[in-house]
Amino acid sequence: LSQRTGVVGRPDEVRRLAWSLDELMDRIAAGYEGQRSFAANASHELRTPLAVQRTLIEVGMTGPLSPPQLELLTRQLLETNERNEALIEGLLALSESDRGLASKTPQRLDLITRDVLLQHEEMANKADVTLHHDLSACTVIGEQVLLERLVTNLIQNAIKYNVHDGSVHVAVTSSGQLFVTNTGETVPAESVAGLFEPFRRLTSTRLHHSGGAGLGLTIARSISQAHDATIGASPGPEGGLTVTVTFAPR
Repeated sequence: LSQRTGVVGRPDEVRRLAWSLDELMDRIAAGYEGQRSFAANASHELRTPLAVQRTLIEVGMTGPLSPPQLELLTRQLLETNERNEALIEGLLALSESDRGLASKTPQRLDLITRDVLLQHEEMANKADVTLHHDLSACTVIGEQVLLERLVTNLIQNAIKYNVHDGSVHVAVTSSGQLFVTNTGETVPAESVAGLFEPFRRLTSTRLHHSGGAGLGLTIARSISQAHDATIGASPGPEGGLTVTVTFAPR
């Protein structure tokens, strides 16, 4: 994949063909490198909790454990198992969204968002985060399950990466835009684009430790693209982030 024609000179039919081939090989090489990097990162993310599980099991086999020790060991095993489950679930969701839409039907984005907000009230309360919403009637073309996953990932991220006594504001406009804004730590503008890459985390500080795998925004981007929508993010002037999803007009 590193070989190129290396043709130079004044443009003619043959040289233009050679340059097109070089550009094609550049794109293939970039895609291959992206897949290789993704596989390496996924392997690393899986290997770490598996190594922790192995260590905990070996500790448990060294001799009899007292009830408090057994409880601690069991809790740590459960936490690492939940992390593995979250990663596998995220990889499966990413695969589903990358395959595109199985069906395209009118979906009420505001109603989907309302239901997802209701499902996350308890999570927000535990994290000492207040949920606000402004939902206008909005119909988009897409698949309900994937749209639910899109909204869920954005709201969960907004709660996890927040501050105590913080807030999350979710808005749906009649023109087909979804906004999710949260308070939180300051996000450098140059780091925003990287947040949509697999396994990329700006910080390990979280208010809600639910075993995230670093795939939330990657999946959100993939689902948005499957719906012919654009997704972007911008840091708040006092910290936090605003993620905007814009659906194509019907």
